[in-house]
Formats: sequence, C-alpha cells, structure tokens
Amino acid sequence: MNVAYSPVPELNLLMELQQRLDGEFISDGFELIEFGEPRHDGWSDAPEFLEGFLPFAYANSSGSLYALWRIDHRTDLASLPIAVFGDEGGIHLTALNLRDLLRQLACDRPISVDWGGADFGEYEGHHRESGGQGHRTYLSWLEQHFSLTPPDDPNDLVRVAHAELGERFVGWVGRFVDL
Repeated sequence: MNVAYSPVPELNLLMELQQRLDGEFISDGFELIEFGEPRHDGWSDAPEFLEGFLPFAYANSSGSLYALWRIDHRTDLASLPIAVFGDEGGIHLTALNLRDLLRQLACDRPISVDWGGADFGEYEGHHRESGGQGHRTYLSWLEQHFSLTPPDDPNDLVRVAHAELGERFVGWVGRFVDL
C-alpha cells in the first residue's frame, strides 16, 4: 500500500517528483521534509502556535522553513497561506496559497529571511547558469499538473500576500513571538 506524504494532494505530487529526482533540487535550496512535524517549536511552545503551522519544506540551504499557516479551519490545506520561518530570524508570509509558492519556486531564486522580511534575491555568480536538470524537470511538471508558469518576479507574490493578510498575520504571530 502506498502511504501519502501529506493530506495535501499537491504536496504528494511534489514529493513523488522529489523522490524521482533523487537529490536534485527543483528550486534553489527547496526540499520537502516530514509533513507537519513541529520544527518551529523553538519560536514558541504555546499549543495554539504549534498547531497553527504545518511545516513541510526547507526554504533554503541554511535552514529556513516553509509552513502552511492555519488561518482558519478550511479543509483544502493547499489554499492556506504560506509562512516562512527564517534561519536568521523572522516569520513572514510568502504566498497566499500553495500554488503561488509553486510558482515562486519556478523562478529558482534563493529566499533570504530575517527580521526585516522575506525576499527572493538575485543570484550573484554562485548559481548554476541555467538551473539544474531537476529545476527544468520541475518547470515541465508544474505546467503539466497545474498549468502554472513562473511569475515575472516572485517577490510580487510576497507583496500580494503581505497586502492581503500581513496585518492579520503579524497580529496573530505577535501573540506568541516578539516581532
């Protein structure tokens, strides 16, 4: 019997792709991890905070973490906003939903997260020139499964998430963490 990686069909498909790529990154530093394991417990041990996020991936090679933010009790977990916990500090929204994050990953740009914000930066010489084979496979997979393409700038989707939910997010997280 095949056991699903998560209760999120999109993440299950992504895990299948990640396993098929056998160690190649689909996007710089992005790697799925055990779904829902509370790796954010160093920020607060309040049960409401721990249950409020469902971690699912490393966001970069230095340990930042993506998590679904349980903004409400919706059953479609893929429609939940995406938060990132920074390895240098800070907790921020990066996307309104999982499909927006999938589009951001299609840009293959490193995300930096600190107390000041989250930003998909430009590469300065250390990046593979045209992306790895894993990334090219990911772009085809994204088009095939979801008819999605990369945005012109992944930070546009960060700004949209912040504009729509930023105040609510900061208010909620601020109950548990000094921002």
